[in-house]
Amino acid sequence: MTSAVRAHAIQGERVELPVRIRDAAVASAMFAVPADAARAVIAYSGLDVAEPLPGRAICSLAFVRYADGDLGPYHEFAVAFLVRPPGSPPPAGALGGLRAMAGAGAFIHWLPVNQEFTLEAGRTIWGFPKEMADISMDLAGRVQRCAVRIGGRTAIEVAVRPGAPVPGGSAAPRVEAYSCMDGVTRRTPWTVTPSDVRMRPGGAKVVLGDHPVAEELRSLGLDRARALSTSTVGHLRMSFEAAEEVLR
Repeated sequence: MTSAVRAHAIQGERVELPVRIRDAAVASAMFAVPADAARAVIAYSGLDVAEPLPGRAICSLAFVRYADGDLGPYHEFAVAFLVRPPGSPPPAGALGGLRAMAGAGAFIHWLPVNQEFTLEAGRTIWGFPKEMADISMDLAGRVQRCAVRIGGRTAIEVAVRPGAPVPGGSAAPRVEAYSCMDGVTRRTPWTVTPSDVRMRPGGAKVVLGDHPVAEELRSLGLDRARALSTSTVGHLRMSFEAAEEVLR
């Protein structure tokens, strides 16, 4: 069920839904990874990965600097997979993979942040798997960089080289974001309005460290993997509605 609660008390402050982000900057990279390996990583969610090509799933790595929003300023890193909606049948036919992509959502598997307020809000309101980390970020250079460290150990370092400008559109795309916490899988409607977008094929470098999360990502073949594509967004507005339980 969608939660009827439209406001939450987080560390003594009132957070109302929808939660709005008025300005953020993002760099991301998409990778094709073995579908069976990705399926094993997210098995706890009850969801299944989308396969645009047989045997291949899509994993996205993204780092975000939130400058102005209802949850305050913070840094965030995300590991996400494209997944099929719960209960949807496996795609059939030669174009089945492309049809599956059209209805795919983003399952948020790992979501470290560097501020306590957004950590509590994310876990409480949507069941997002936020955890505290040291997240250093440089979005000003010709190469945009991020490093995530937990307990003094490096989990991942990502560098993204911006591509060519992409013409902007007027529509605000709606994305279905999925999360799983404490055995409950939720779906959150997520609207994004990007500007100053650049994209290119390839363009990312990933280096994994010695943290246990790095070993999991290494099982997907992400250590120094070649990206399918990379994108940067200079300014991004977002809104997050209430979460809906879809699997328990």
